[in-house]
Amino acid sequence: MALRLQEKPAEPARRLFGTDGIRGVANVYPMTGELMLQLGRAVAYLIKSGPHRHRVVIGKDTRVSGYMLETALASGICSMGVDVLLCGPLPTPAISNLTNSMRADAGAVISASHNPYQDNGIKFFSRDGFKLPDEQEMKIEELIANDELHHLRPTATSIGKAFRIDDAGGRYVVYAKSTFPKELTLEGVTIVVDCGHGAAYRVAPEVFSELGAKVITIGAEPDGKNINKGFGALHPETMCKAVLKTGADIGIALDGDADRVIVADEKGRVVDGDAVMAICGLDLLQHKTLPKKTVVATVMSNLGLDQAIEKAGGKVVRTRVGDRYVVEEMRKNGYAFGGEQSGHLIFLQHATTGDGTVAALALLAVMVQSGKPISELARVMDVYPQAQLNLAVREKPELGSLPSVMRAVREAEKKLGKEGRVLVRYSGTEPKVRVLVEGPDKKRIEGFASDIASELKKAIGA
Repeated sequence: MALRLQEKPAEPARRLFGTDGIRGVANVYPMTGELMLQLGRAVAYLIKSGPHRHRVVIGKDTRVSGYMLETALASGICSMGVDVLLCGPLPTPAISNLTNSMRADAGAVISASHNPYQDNGIKFFSRDGFKLPDEQEMKIEELIANDELHHLRPTATSIGKAFRIDDAGGRYVVYAKSTFPKELTLEGVTIVVDCGHGAAYRVAPEVFSELGAKVITIGAEPDGKNINKGFGALHPETMCKAVLKTGADIGIALDGDADRVIVADEKGRVVDGDAVMAICGLDLLQHKTLPKKTVVATVMSNLGLDQAIEKAGGKVVRTRVGDRYVVEEMRKNGYAFGGEQSGHLIFLQHATTGDGTVAALALLAVMVQSGKPISELARVMDVYPQAQLNLAVREKPELGSLPSVMRAVREAEKKLGKEGRVLVRYSGTEPKVRVLVEGPDKKRIEGFASDIASELKKAIGA
């Protein structure tokens, strides 16, 4: 089966927002206190409607810069007469859930996810817990660029207040546990939980422990600058070693904001993110709980996922890269399960965004119910070899305007024929271009990827 992918049309120019909020080096534009204050004012302005007292939930990960940015964001929101609910370090999906469950008007997460500690970022949620749509983000950019809010200055009792939610973590633990089948427990299951020194360092181990598992926690000693360093989803080898050393049944590694998960089987081997999607998707198909028998994945997912789901009578629908686009496709067409190869899994009946802990619980439920180890479950999908390369770039011109690059792409596509595919795209969160070539022969596709990357480096490499 072939999946031929073409370059996407150009999107409207963005000043600040990428595919997952705004990111950059903390205290360097755009991740400055000054801009956070402006963002707070813009978001507060957009959400105000009706006479009730408006509220915004704010969470963050464990980066040292989070204190500075959180304070500035809260100040901007309060300056527009909107109250702030501070949660401290919590996973991104926890803020999404709290925004909705507390009937707040918006939510904000200060995190750069998997980026190094010196970076930071911000993303926003609507009152329903879903990420802000593109048009709302564009409106925020316009409000800031045009300085439209400068004259709006509430005074006296109209100024907003800030409150701290002391039990925010406990609320998330209760919610996450509620997604696990009530007739099951994790008694007798040993789990290595690698929190990556990130936002889930307290809540994730509690979730699995309270469901009965024996939890071996690593990467849970944040110091403000060790987030993602040597631990977590970016360094699954640490989790794999811990699984082998302790004889655990499964390893679960979360990224900095815990919205995605990387899994290791009982043999200390990483289980491909697409294989985890296949396991969960096939389980939903088997139990007739997968609406329209459809799994939603991005253009990055392996062709093996399509084959596994189609063999069981289902289908895979593809979207642009970014879990927000997976969610948009699901909501638009009535689908309920989807995700990304990188470990973002969305169970729309439970969550409005990717949740690494909830995804891990779904996988554990399949393991417990089937009585099969993860290594056996992962065999439901045959993984096509993929060659992926990331190249830093100094600019992001239309790929179609780079003739030498397009020649290399077309040459690879021609030689692969119906047995593979080529995808070249710009990162939405970093100054990088990503090359993916997929096909049956690993050495051959690596050569194609290298040729394309070489041409990109000559044309726009940093």
